[in-house]
Amino acid sequence: MAKITWAGQSCFSISVSNGKDHDADIVIDPFDEKLGLNVPKLSADILLMTHQHHDRNNTSAIKGEPFVIDGPGEYEVKGVFIQGIPSFHDNSQGKERGLNTIYKFETEDLKFCHLGDLGQNQLTDEQLEAIDAVDILMIPVGGTYTIDSAEAQKIIGQIEPKIVIPMHYALPKHKDKDLDDVNKFLKTMGKNSVTPQDKLTIKQKDLPKEGAMEIVVLQP
Repeated sequence: MAKITWAGQSCFSISVSNGKDHDADIVIDPFDEKLGLNVPKLSADILLMTHQHHDRNNTSAIKGEPFVIDGPGEYEVKGVFIQGIPSFHDNSQGKERGLNTIYKFETEDLKFCHLGDLGQNQLTDEQLEAIDAVDILMIPVGGTYTIDSAEAQKIIGQIEPKIVIPMHYALPKHKDKDLDDVNKFLKTMGKNSVTPQDKLTIKQKDLPKEGAMEIVVLQP
């Protein structure tokens, strides 16, 4: 079972239960207050950072003594298997905004993928092979600094996850006014509206059936 909450931007807190004595709290991409958003008080066993920008690496906001992962590689921490996959923050082989790490991680029965600040308009065959099957995909949709709605739709088609959670889009207090609203992404995906949720609690048996896909919008 997993409980997923979103703090805004690309910051998620994911609590997973992976059998006896294998509970773990995972935090991804904690931001600082320069964004205009409230920095949540989070505790973690595992801290993932997709790249070293101020909207991703506020380690001081995280309580506990987490195992920190900030780049490609393979890891196992508290029963969670994690793979960092190299990618680019832009569509010019990193020449504009540098590198980005995609994280694929899985517990006993759930497979997650967080794309970070992906800027590629499509994934390579090597990246897709590393990502493999995904139950829950966290994908940027706001454009400008990452992929936009149309590019996100194409990448979702490449990965074919069961649940999609959009991230890195415009919020009322966000100081960056260049980002698209989440509704643009929803319209691109053929969804007129999706009711935002405070959190997503999910078990493997609750996932959409094969061939179906659900979009979940979380509110910070």
